[in-house]
Amino acid sequence: MTNLPLLAPLAAALALGLTACAQPAGDAPKSGAAVEAAPVTSGAWTLDPAGSRLSYVSIKAGEIAEANRFDTLSGSVSADGTASLDIDLASVSTGVDIRNERMREIFFQVAENPKASVTAKLDPAAFAGLAVGQTLNRPLKATVTIKGASSDIETDVLVTRVADDRVTVVPTAPVIITTDMFGLTDELGELRALAQLPSITPAVPVTFALAFTRS
Repeated sequence: MTNLPLLAPLAAALALGLTACAQPAGDAPKSGAAVEAAPVTSGAWTLDPAGSRLSYVSIKAGEIAEANRFDTLSGSVSADGTASLDIDLASVSTGVDIRNERMREIFFQVAENPKASVTAKLDPAAFAGLAVGQTLNRPLKATVTIKGASSDIETDVLVTRVADDRVTVVPTAPVIITTDMFGLTDELGELRALAQLPSITPAVPVTFALAFTRS
């Protein structure tokens, strides 16, 4: 009846998406037309929360899978490629009110730990040539921090430039997060006991779809 949080990979993807929005080199502005998009290094990029989603699947009693998500995300990527993603842990949505409450108060303890964070350092030049309508497959390494504990994650992401000043980022496969990566095994056990379940799987697949726009 409980669900396991998942965040990490996204932060990285977030950074990738932002850098990917860079204007392809070699295009000169046309007279009388709108000025071409500036290089990514000329400004920062911001996560579009309305167009982004971070989800995970929890498994209880060995065979019952349930979809969950976080409803409030924020993030940015600076001109030098420093990327960050914040997940509001109180926004966890499991589809069951009592389960949401237990996730917030027991598992995440949001009063003392309101947010999880993902950070990454990207090379803006690696995405500068991405054209509108083009998709690139790139590896992503990021650091995820939950309740003061940090763990590194790696994944591949597909970065698509859908407009001059907008990109989307999705993983090529779910990212697996486990409770022992963040010292949350005891909290998971407490949730299992409260829900009177024989087991809650300590590993969850996380997926995301992130959209970024030029600030």
